[in-house]
Amino acid sequence: MKQRIISGAVIVLFAAAIVLFNQSFPVALNIAIALISGCAIWELIAALGIQKKLFLVWPSLAAAVVIPFTSYMGCDAGLILYIYTLILFCGLLFHHKEVTFRELGMIYSMTLLIPAALGSLVGIRDQNPACGIFTVMIAVFAAWIADAGAYFVGSFFGKTKLCPEISPKKTVEGAIGGMVVNMLVLVLIGWIYELLFPADVNYISMLLIGFGSSVISILGDLSFSLIKRSCNIKDFGQVIPGHGGILDRFDSVIFVSPLIYYICLWLPLAVK
Repeated sequence: MKQRIISGAVIVLFAAAIVLFNQSFPVALNIAIALISGCAIWELIAALGIQKKLFLVWPSLAAAVVIPFTSYMGCDAGLILYIYTLILFCGLLFHHKEVTFRELGMIYSMTLLIPAALGSLVGIRDQNPACGIFTVMIAVFAAWIADAGAYFVGSFFGKTKLCPEISPKKTVEGAIGGMVVNMLVLVLIGWIYELLFPADVNYISMLLIGFGSSVISILGDLSFSLIKRSCNIKDFGQVIPGHGGILDRFDSVIFVSPLIYYICLWLPLAVK
């Protein structure tokens, strides 16, 4: 528990640094997403045990790192994914006896999903320049608050198993508690933001994000738990003490970020 809290505080400080540097160094967000995406793909490569299959490793890592910069460079992300696909399958022609379809399908699909989904955080920032970085922080914290709320409520009140064959510790009570905590905390954050900055927060959008991210974060967490089970591992890594690897911490963010991007297209979170 102590390690989880300390590691969580370090992550929050890292996020705060990105916020502070956003005005003078906006590419900091792209760099952070590229690093997270690259680490996540490497953790998957390690989980699959394909570190030595370089024709899969290098194109996947390169695509994961480059995709978050496409908007900054004015490049189409679809073009990068297309080039990645061509390179990967060209390599497959020469190494088809060295790789299984499971390995290929897993690393290919995750290299498409992870940087593209996390890259939506850049889109969130850019669609509302005045309050965009605030919305990015909400997108990340909404997934984490829901997870933390479910963890603590489930630890004290959880009795009914939510999905015992995939994640034995998750409970229905924890999921409901996480949703309630998430919605209340996001509304509180919005109220504090209005007090500190000249902005109007859309509380309907806050509540939608609180509700939707709670549901989708569970889907993301359970989906990556299935991957861990198929690879016979407990965590994707030990980069973050008490939390595991990068993927263990960002699995729900990967699923939640695109949802918040589209919610904020219809209902901007805050307007100055």
